[in-house]
Amino acid sequence: MNFIERMKEDINAVFERDPAARNSFEVLTNYPGLHAVWWHRLANKLWRLKWFWVARTIASFSRWVTGIEIHPGATIGRRFFIDHGMGVVIGETAIVGDDCTIYHGVTLGGTSWNKGKRHPTLGNSVVIGAGAKVLGPITIAEDARIGSNAVVVKDVAKNTTIIGVPGRIAGHSEESQPQAFEAYGMELGVNDPLTRAVTSMAEHSCMVESHLKTVYEALKKAGTELPELDFPALQIPDLDCEATPCAEQAAKMAEEKSAETQE
Repeated sequence: MNFIERMKEDINAVFERDPAARNSFEVLTNYPGLHAVWWHRLANKLWRLKWFWVARTIASFSRWVTGIEIHPGATIGRRFFIDHGMGVVIGETAIVGDDCTIYHGVTLGGTSWNKGKRHPTLGNSVVIGAGAKVLGPITIAEDARIGSNAVVVKDVAKNTTIIGVPGRIAGHSEESQPQAFEAYGMELGVNDPLTRAVTSMAEHSCMVESHLKTVYEALKKAGTELPELDFPALQIPDLDCEATPCAEQAAKMAEEKSAETQE
């Protein structure tokens, strides 16, 4: 496939993944992500011919013009799309598969000063959200999704969604869906496992609080003098102890016990 055909393929990839793209001329002239990839292909070819200084100079020029830094030694696959692009950094030994998409502020960086493979390898159809940092000689398997601002330092399995700092598994699909596209690396309905854990603990705390109130009311009715209960509010958005299922269950139990006492 010659250079012109690859350019057409890249432009078509933009239309597939960016609804803001209106026509080929606009994409050709106003998409810095495309320009950076095209400059990189020239720089990479010169790098492989051991014209290192010329290759680095072309890469530096591309960075000045596009705001995207791709080392000429990096290996980039077909139909690679960098959306917006400002602040993207791709290291020398990074390998990017076909049909990958990354957004602005993404770093495919190294964690070592030693020579050799020190940057990530992305499988086909990987999506990396804005601001994410993928660091070290790790492998992000095909169809994986990295959420915005995540920091990933370990291998990621196929069809897995990673979010958070450090990166945590937030979703997994057994079947590959190459036609599905989630902007910024996020799947609909994905919940942060840390958030789920904190919410679970908060609901448990609400249940304990409700049972303590039941015991407190029973002791007061029995004539025991007790100080007023004053539980601090849980500073967790969207969680109301009075409205949780645990609280409702405890309130129902309290009413039943009160009715038994009156009888």
